[in-house]
Amino acid sequence: MKLAYSANAYMKFPIEEAINRVADLGYTGIELMADQPHAWPPDLTPATIDAIGALIEKRGLAIANINAFMMQAVESFIHPSWIEPDVSYRKQRIEHTRRCLTLARQLGAPCITTEPGGPVEEGMTRQWAMDTFVEELKPVLEQAERDGVMLLIEPEPDLLIENCEQFLELAARIDSPAFGHNYDIGHFYCVSEDLPVAVRKLASVTRHYHIEDIAETRVHRHLIPGHGAIDFPEVLRAIKATDYDGWVTVELYPYLDDPDAAGREAQEQLRKIIDTL
Repeated sequence: MKLAYSANAYMKFPIEEAINRVADLGYTGIELMADQPHAWPPDLTPATIDAIGALIEKRGLAIANINAFMMQAVESFIHPSWIEPDVSYRKQRIEHTRRCLTLARQLGAPCITTEPGGPVEEGMTRQWAMDTFVEELKPVLEQAERDGVMLLIEPEPDLLIENCEQFLELAARIDSPAFGHNYDIGHFYCVSEDLPVAVRKLASVTRHYHIEDIAETRVHRHLIPGHGAIDFPEVLRAIKATDYDGWVTVELYPYLDDPDAAGREAQEQLRKIIDTL
């Protein structure tokens, strides 16, 4: 189990400073943010991509994941979504995902994460939303296979796929070796999943983890591990029991005013637990 830190905690800084700060904290992995002001694909040139890769290598980091979920350069974290009724708007999400797959291939990243469909809007049936999501995913997954990059779906509260059973329903309709799951521990806590049970149920498709704490209220706001109610020793033991040896990425984007302190405390708290497993 290897700890990485998501660069989306550093949205007030350019990507070069985010990379350097993550390395200075002692993390060995970084999750890049494919959004402004970091690695928004339309803004990148071959030279800037090479420079990002060179700096990551120089600082001794590995790319744990590329976050293709956020699209604040267009609108927000979740819009445009995979299930927008406006097809031309929906295509912006699809094209963004394709560009992120290409970026991952260029940088040697193993995977990208994307949203679980999007919000089911008023007047939209769940059946239509799921059918649309599946059909839009299929050709993008074909590109992922060609690029040798995993496309990971990240369940999130209040979106089309928000819990374990819904993800398994989606997975049953997808036949691609490039399809996988990003298990966000805090998200599943928000929707009252039994976290260790969900770890076991999804172990065969989980290729990356996000980790953050959540308050006992289960309100979706990311907290530094130890500041909320999640039983991390229990969850991390469950992950270890699946023989997972990949990245666990700390995601603390609410801590924009002092991402260094948040990342440092999170690493200290989690390392204490991991070292005793």
